[in-house]
Amino acid sequence: MKKRYLILMLGIVSLKGFSQTPAPAVPAAPEKEWDVSIYGFVRTDYIWDTRKSAQVREDNLNLYPLDEVLDANGKDINAAGQSNFLSVTSRLGVKAKGPNVWGAKTSSVIEADFFGNFEGSSIGLFRLRHAYVNLDWSKTSLTMGQTWYPTFIPEVFPGVANFNTGIMFNPFGWATQVKLKQMLSKEVSATFVAYKEREFTTAGPGTQNSAAINAALPSLNAQIQYKTKTVLLGVGAEYKSLQPLTVSNNLVSNEKINSSSVFGYAKYSNDKVSIKAYGISGGNLNNLVMLGGFTGKTIAGGVETYDPTKTTSFWLDVASNGKAIAPGFFFGYTKNNGSSDDTTTATFVNYMRGTSGSRIVDNVWRGSARIDFKKNKFRISPELEYTAATWGDLIKSNATAGGNKKEIGNFRAMVSCVYAF
Repeated sequence: MKKRYLILMLGIVSLKGFSQTPAPAVPAAPEKEWDVSIYGFVRTDYIWDTRKSAQVREDNLNLYPLDEVLDANGKDINAAGQSNFLSVTSRLGVKAKGPNVWGAKTSSVIEADFFGNFEGSSIGLFRLRHAYVNLDWSKTSLTMGQTWYPTFIPEVFPGVANFNTGIMFNPFGWATQVKLKQMLSKEVSATFVAYKEREFTTAGPGTQNSAAINAALPSLNAQIQYKTKTVLLGVGAEYKSLQPLTVSNNLVSNEKINSSSVFGYAKYSNDKVSIKAYGISGGNLNNLVMLGGFTGKTIAGGVETYDPTKTTSFWLDVASNGKAIAPGFFFGYTKNNGSSDDTTTATFVNYMRGTSGSRIVDNVWRGSARIDFKKNKFRISPELEYTAATWGDLIKSNATAGGNKKEIGNFRAMVSCVYAF
């Protein structure tokens, strides 16, 4: 009998040992309510030019070579070589994610560099680049704050080593804005932006940004984009109405600069190569650091009136996507098409980029070649670049180049070193 009881007890114990009762669940770690990260890079550029150019921040950002100016001996005073070392483009940014708001995921970015806001004493001081908040629902997102001008496409800009990022051919700068993006399908999205110019701003009379501040209507931009893993295509249009002055010649003025532009872009990228292209045509593109702006016309006894000058530009960039060594090539072209005004019985002033006294830039082209040598977070990029500008006599009434045209060129050699974090 005792033997039977012993066998029964062993059976019960063995059944319990192989029981399917699950082990107590380990509670999942609670999701972070806040997540903050720091990013940026340290960058140093060595630059050497064969000629003086229209430039920004001690020649760090070159625009176009200056026109020929002869001294008393017939020598060109602008045919002088220059060089510099600079680290002012080093950058620091903070990204933050927080609790959902009205069902939307929230994130924000604040970013600055040491480029300064104007020539002279501001070089090396902190300059605000981005400062925005983004609310992201599943198919709709809303961005509020300062970020890229909507004509600058972050996924499609030249990969040149030069800090100019294709400036003069590709729009550049930041604006305080409200941006609404709506996904129409998995690949297609529509974006609508209302913004006020911030950096850079339209040239002209009045104080900085006064043309945008005096205007009740913000600049309006709309675009549609198609995006897959390897292809990105987009087209867009923009309308802006700016008011430089509220008082002109001691008279109340409501005169506006009304202009529009259209643009398109494309990108193809795979494991081996990346091909990008962009084109834009429109009036008063001065705030995008491009040629042009507008003309001011005054008839005796009246207020100053304005007419935008038209600029057309395009570029192509082809680059390797190699992980260690990546060569790349860039070509860009931009043309000043002037204004539509042909009146001769008025006083004209040209508020635009690309003029010098009685001379004006007709067109600019640039070609460059680079190689990126990459290792982990470090990159060193030598680049050779040639920029040519055709100068001509200024026709004030329509801001175009007349006779005595001459092409002036500048060769730039540079090395850029970047350590990202």
